[in-house]
Amino acid sequence: MLYVKAPAKINLTLDVLYKRPDHYHEVEMIMTTVDLADRIGLEPRKDGLIKIISADRFVPDDERNFAYQAAKLLKDTYGIDEGVSITIEKEIPIAAGLAGGSSDAAATLRGLNELWELNLSVDELAEHGAKIGSDVPFCVYGGTALATGRGEKIQKLPAPPTCWVVLAKPKIGVSTADVYGGLKLEGIEHPNTKQMIQAIKTNSYEQLCQSLGNVLETVTFNLHPEVIMIKEQMHRFGADAVLMSGSGPTVFGLVDNEARVGRIYNGLRGFCEEVYVVRMLGDRNPLA
Repeated sequence: MLYVKAPAKINLTLDVLYKRPDHYHEVEMIMTTVDLADRIGLEPRKDGLIKIISADRFVPDDERNFAYQAAKLLKDTYGIDEGVSITIEKEIPIAAGLAGGSSDAAATLRGLNELWELNLSVDELAEHGAKIGSDVPFCVYGGTALATGRGEKIQKLPAPPTCWVVLAKPKIGVSTADVYGGLKLEGIEHPNTKQMIQAIKTNSYEQLCQSLGNVLETVTFNLHPEVIMIKEQMHRFGADAVLMSGSGPTVFGLVDNEARVGRIYNGLRGFCEEVYVVRMLGDRNPLA
């Protein structure tokens, strides 16, 4: 059995520029990985089948699963006869705006590249990942990056300033399609992507906190008012800066003072079951 880590991501910025002729949105977003991760186990099968195994009943075990799609894509593209059992040990909440499914697919691509001795470069794996989902190429590389296009064009950035990240996910799932569908591009306040890149390059925690922004927040807040309540409570408990990740509903707070982390965590646990304290990983995956 080969094991591969599949880390979650958070969006430090998420901007939508316009709707493209192919019906995707042109995005500009800065993402970074955090040390909350699923574990993917890959075991060869002689019968040629792809099997998904997970104790989590919300993980699909068929072609809806991104890890399944990743295995099938490599198998079909390179004429692989053997199959694989993919065990997914979930730690990342599902439908949370943390790219859990995309990261599982990316880990499957990286792992099968090794298991099936395909000798593909990380850039080739990212190209395959783009056929599965917009966040998969970023997850193949990991670390910190500016993602443009529909999310598949990746430009590497240095690791952001180190800090604690408190994640809180309310007991709801959010449909990314519904959120993008509800986005009105006229009159939205765009995050300052250039300022965020500068904050990362100059290692300025203060500027990083001032530069957080996500144009999807207002849409998700209107659909799910409990998300804005979590954001407000995180501020109240002492986070330096707070933002919703992706299309939500997970909200994260940045904290550079360890003493405050426990207070925020305990305060949120009073009304939110899924709360995590993590660090930003910042660096790319091995081989990336």
